[in-house]
Amino acid sequence: MNDNLKTWNMVKQPKQDVLKKIDFGYLKGKTDINPQWRLMAMTQAFGLVGHGWTYRITRTWSEKGLDGQMMAFAEVAVKTKYEGEWGEEFYGIGGSMIAELSKGVVKSNDEGYKMAVTDALSVAFKAVGVAADIYLGNYDGSKYLRDTSEAFVDLDALFKQAESRLNNAQTIEELRAATSEYKGTQIFASICEVAKKLSEKFTKE
Repeated sequence: MNDNLKTWNMVKQPKQDVLKKIDFGYLKGKTDINPQWRLMAMTQAFGLVGHGWTYRITRTWSEKGLDGQMMAFAEVAVKTKYEGEWGEEFYGIGGSMIAELSKGVVKSNDEGYKMAVTDALSVAFKAVGVAADIYLGNYDGSKYLRDTSEAFVDLDALFKQAESRLNNAQTIEELRAATSEYKGTQIFASICEVAKKLSEKFTKE
């Protein structure tokens, strides 16, 4: 596993019992994640809040919407400790409604700012991979669809790995089997060239 993605891969997949399909609104069809799970994931990955990770609310503000509605926004700064050292802050901005039109009547929401802070934390947590597979579209509502443990393939590292496997082959059959494992990858043509040269030692024996 790439060390740079160690923490990311720890926190990228929420358990299914903290996921819920959104059935209404502009987010209909998307997946809602229990916000308490996000806090738990951060605690498991980094430690207790205030010790292994911390956050501060840098500002809150409101803006007028249509028809007398009012939106609340919050910005948070998150900091984590990695290998005993605190890193730099990274930020998230989130929003919610504090006055919302419902059936022709504007109703107040006294938890609007709290919800905005929760939303801002979820945005900031994305930077370290919390629930990343959900945002990558890797969950179909019942299962995770594919391996997303790396953002891209390190072709040099993959080639070295493949070359080592081919060099360790003891028979022509093992060589062919090792070569076929890389079929469909960007290095397959190069691996075939390596396998062709190595196969000569088996034909000579």
